[in-house]
Amino acid sequence: MGTPELISPRSPRVAAARRLARRNFRSKERRFIAEGPQAVREAAAHRGGDGEPTLIELFATPEAADRYADIVEAAHAAGARVHLADPEVLADVSQTVTPQGLIGVCRFLDSPFQEILDARPTLVAVLANVRDPGNAGTVLRCADAAGADAVILTDASVDLYNPKSVRASVGSLYHLPVAVGVPVEQAVQGLRDAGVRILAADGAGADDLDDELDAGTMGGPTAWVFGNEAWGLPEETRALADAVVRVPIHGKAESLNLATAAAVCLYASARAQRPRRAPDA
Repeated sequence: MGTPELISPRSPRVAAARRLARRNFRSKERRFIAEGPQAVREAAAHRGGDGEPTLIELFATPEAADRYADIVEAAHAAGARVHLADPEVLADVSQTVTPQGLIGVCRFLDSPFQEILDARPTLVAVLANVRDPGNAGTVLRCADAAGADAVILTDASVDLYNPKSVRASVGSLYHLPVAVGVPVEQAVQGLRDAGVRILAADGAGADDLDDELDAGTMGGPTAWVFGNEAWGLPEETRALADAVVRVPIHGKAESLNLATAAAVCLYASARAQRPRRAPDA
């Protein structure tokens, strides 16, 4: 692939990418960093609602450019600027302990909340006051895997574009609409007005998830509200929901972590919403 083009961490392009580790710069530029082959491959294939490519720029070590030639070609095809760089340059920009040699600069891709409502969603994850970026990205991945229509991060939640959130989503960030900065009251009211039932997930909930499934009440459009792992959902948020549901603990574990509980709840709704197959004749 030739001699590295960017040989100094002081290069203006490298400095601009490095600044995106800070939230205020991400918000100002409306750009974020995607690291590693999976994230960059997904970014190169993605286009925003305006049809513009998500991937703007790609930094790659010569070794990574050779190993992932298909990704470099996809970046070129998407119109991204591609730069070869020494591993030291990538390490200077990277937010990981062991950089994988590919770092993409991407445009923000969140969706307006109203667009999500207009699409009449049937399964939504609402992250209310979720502060841990790894948890946020993992719940996004779970929502994607369960076939959810959208994810909403309230204004009290972590930045969607935190590098840890982006990595934890493992590419799911590019797969489904995500709205950010929505006040929880607005999120709940908007979804309810769109015909969506609101369930708050809480370990101390009055309703049991198994009982909800047995009662057949989970087949309709549903939004799950998930709170902070350390202290759960505040009373005022639980009061907004149509029901506060706990995941039953059948063994001796004290509790489930946020992402695991979210996966259980979202898959329970997905299963309840699936049309039942007729028995074999």
